[in-house]
Amino acid sequence: MRPSGRNLDEIRPVSIEPHVTKHAEGSCMISVGDTKVLCTASLEDRTPPFLRNTGLGWVTAEYGMLPRATNTRVRREAASGKQQGRTVEIQRLIGRSLRACVDRSALGERQITVDCDVIQADGGTRCAAITGGWVALRLAVNKLLKAGDVVSDPITDHLAAISCGLYGGQPVLDLDYAEDSTAGVDGNFILLGSGRMVEVQMSAEGATFSRPELDQLLTLAEKGVSELVAAQKAALA
Repeated sequence: MRPSGRNLDEIRPVSIEPHVTKHAEGSCMISVGDTKVLCTASLEDRTPPFLRNTGLGWVTAEYGMLPRATNTRVRREAASGKQQGRTVEIQRLIGRSLRACVDRSALGERQITVDCDVIQADGGTRCAAITGGWVALRLAVNKLLKAGDVVSDPITDHLAAISCGLYGGQPVLDLDYAEDSTAGVDGNFILLGSGRMVEVQMSAEGATFSRPELDQLLTLAEKGVSELVAAQKAALA
C-alpha cells in the first residue's frame, strides 16, 4: 500500500494555471499533489555570445526553492553567495530538456529563459518544473507567433516529466516525498509528447533493479507523461 493510498500506476492530482504573473511573456503555476512550482518564461532579443550571428536561438532555465518550500527552512542560496550543486544540476536538466522540443533556427536569434521557483516541495520538483516550464515556454512562443516575430512555430512537440521507482519492491508512478525518501530505486523520465525519450535518470538507492523492472518503470512513465500532456493541453485550451 502506498502512503497516499494511490494505485501503483496513479499520478497525483495535477493542475496547471496559466497566466499567473503580469509581466512575464509566459507563466503558469503547476501543482502536482502538494508540490507547487511557479514557472515563468522571459523573452530577450539577444543570444549568448557563442551564438551571435549564427541564426540560432537559445532556451535556458533557472531553478530555485523558496526557504520554506520544505518542512524546515532552507537558507537562501543568494545569502551564501553560490548555488548548490543540486540546483545547478536541476536547472541544466530543465534547460536541455526544453531545448529538445525547440527548433532553434525557427526561434531566431533570441533567448527564452524559463524560471522555475518551487513554492512547496513534496517530491518530484524537477519533473513538475519541466512540465510547467513547457507551458510557460509555449505561452511565450505564442506571443512571438501572434506578433509575427517568428514565421513558423519553433516548438516541435509537448514535453513532460514524471518520476517512477521501486517502493516496497513494487514499481510505482509519480513518487511523493514519503515514497521518494525511502524508495529502493528512483528515476526521472523526460519524454516528448510523441513518446520519444529526452532523458532518463535512474539510480539504485539501497537496491538494484533488473531490465524487466526498468521496462515496467518506462511503461509507467509513458502513462504518466500522457496524462501530464493532457493536463498541458487542457491548461492551454
